[in-house]
Amino acid sequence: MKHALTGFLTAWLLLCGAAQAAEIEGVKLADKVQVGGAELGLNGAGVRTRVFFKVYVGVLYLQKKANAMEAVLADAGPKRIAMHLLRDLTAEQLFSALNDGLKNNHAPEHLAGIEPQVRQLEGIFNAVKAAKSGDLILLDYLPGTGTRVTVRGEDKGTIPGEEFNRALLRIWLGNQPADASLKRAMLGG
Repeated sequence: MKHALTGFLTAWLLLCGAAQAAEIEGVKLADKVQVGGAELGLNGAGVRTRVFFKVYVGVLYLQKKANAMEAVLADAGPKRIAMHLLRDLTAEQLFSALNDGLKNNHAPEHLAGIEPQVRQLEGIFNAVKAAKSGDLILLDYLPGTGTRVTVRGEDKGTIPGEEFNRALLRIWLGNQPADASLKRAMLGG
């Protein structure tokens, strides 16, 4: 009887632990989120560092787990990139970092093809003016609609185009990611 009870308690504790969401740098991450009516699961998360500063916790949510950039880019379904800020950033700092990531992972002719969407993203961040530590920025890809940008729970606009969303994903998952350790973490490594 004692062994059965010990086995039951061990199994119960393991199940309870598996049901809890991940936590990184004090940020609790949901195991599942709803995007455009679809349930997405936590694919991976990590910390974006610049020099030695912790900038944000980056999180990737997908419908189906993926451990390679190609699989994420080939998936035409909804996706979410979440950035839980760990420090204050101006709109210029935020957009500049994203724009650098775009430039590092795309040829100039490819960037020229998404220039209107990049300018729309810049306009959204300029309207926000600044993001503070504790703020949450969501980049939700909604198939057939585009990338919805949400800051502090407010919808700030939707940028059309699947190719634009793929370009954004390459900032974190591309051959020259913003942070190689964050890329590995977002891909479940």
